[in-house]
Amino acid sequence: MKFRTELSVPSGDFKISHSDTISMMGSCFVESISAKMSGAGFNIDVNPFGVTYNPLSLSLNLNRLMDGKPYTGSEIFQDKDLFHSFSHHSRFSGTNLSETLKKINSRLEHSSAFLRKSTLLVITFGTAFVYRLQATGAVVSNCHKLPATLFIHERICLDDIVIEWNNLIARLKKLAPGIKILFTVSPLRYLKDGFHENQLSKATLLLATEKLIRENPDTYYFPSYEMVIDDLRDYRFYAEDLIHPSQQAIDYIWEKFSEACFDEETQQIARELESIERALNHKPFYPESEEYKKFIQKMTEKKNKYSCICISR
Repeated sequence: MKFRTELSVPSGDFKISHSDTISMMGSCFVESISAKMSGAGFNIDVNPFGVTYNPLSLSLNLNRLMDGKPYTGSEIFQDKDLFHSFSHHSRFSGTNLSETLKKINSRLEHSSAFLRKSTLLVITFGTAFVYRLQATGAVVSNCHKLPATLFIHERICLDDIVIEWNNLIARLKKLAPGIKILFTVSPLRYLKDGFHENQLSKATLLLATEKLIRENPDTYYFPSYEMVIDDLRDYRFYAEDLIHPSQQAIDYIWEKFSEACFDEETQQIARELESIERALNHKPFYPESEEYKKFIQKMTEKKNKYSCICISR
């Protein structure tokens, strides 16, 4: 007897290996998957602007990476004791203007160079709702808890996303020839917009990614949204806030992702490195014991061996 409809992801021509250089940007869901990628030994760069939810902000940020143009003081604003950028998550904010700019531009320089040599870009769209500054109409990535009266909150349409991203993909292909793009839609539920509005938002994103894939070669879609909504479809696979997928759901998606996107050798290396990482992160009762020190040395040597294999691939 079957008690759920399990989503089967076909294993196609698109494969990821440890020889890939992978840029990852998008909602907090992409950070959960990137943590898995990192633990499995992949060479990744994730969210150089911090968590970014909507397609227009992601496009603006990617274009900034391609430009490589540093931020200036005129693009930073102060609210109370903190300096912020409307393009960045609050983890880039600071109490000192020059230090804030240094943090932002240092990451920009690194990620701009990383994107240019990337063979894969993973994008996770979270919501089709955007916030625009009332004063300028510019889309912001983060409102930094400023008064709602300063912003216009609206849902962008399918064509807005497709036109913006078709232009971006064309530019990216010139900058990084041969790069592949993998789109996902975050299963995170944005209920502050409303239940019905969240469904309309997700539908817009799903239609947009479908159209982008049809119109652009070397672009792909992975059904992480469908796995949570249609396959797992139970509140026990959500965190306590009933909005974010639980760790168990993330693990399940990662398992399906590995099976569909990695060849057998890559899966084996990933499993070995994940096992080593778990062992190294284990908290022992007696960390000063000689036995534990030998264990750590053995695991570290094993990790280095697999890391060399990843580099050689």
